[in-house]
Amino acid sequence: MLTIFVGLISAILTIILITWLYLKGRQEKVVPKLESRTPFKIEHRDEKSVTISTTIEFRNEGTQSAMIVDAICHPLLPFEQYDGMDVRGKAEREGVLREDDYFEALVIEHQQSAFLVAKVTLTARKNLSLEEAAAHMVDFPVEFIYREVGRNPMRWSIARVILTAEELNRLIKE
Repeated sequence: MLTIFVGLISAILTIILITWLYLKGRQEKVVPKLESRTPFKIEHRDEKSVTISTTIEFRNEGTQSAMIVDAICHPLLPFEQYDGMDVRGKAEREGVLREDDYFEALVIEHQQSAFLVAKVTLTARKNLSLEEAAAHMVDFPVEFIYREVGRNPMRWSIARVILTAEELNRLIKE
């Protein structure tokens, strides 16, 4: 009787272990391809402000579908570092323009990619022109913060791009 009981427990534990190993190997893995992002380009410009954008590929290198349920573009330029520009960010899906700052969730099938756009609007402050404000600009990071889910629990991740003062000034002078 004890042999049958031990055999039954062993079989149940073996099934649980095999199921766990199977499910563990079947996960999403969203990877931002920062090395192949597009250079920043001008989306809109007026006397006091400029909106620039870069497109980033997000590839699901896992074996299951993944979903990006939210994304935020967060430029990190506090007034303590440079107060000549007000900087705001916006995240969008490529080709899905929205005026309400809402990020529309998307599914990325395994071994497929989605392209997301980080938009940064810089507005001159302190009665400076855009050119004057950009002339004293500093390099700063633009974080693309996204929330992903699949078989793994929902989690936040960050992809960081550096916007250099040189790149910004080159764009503004074009």
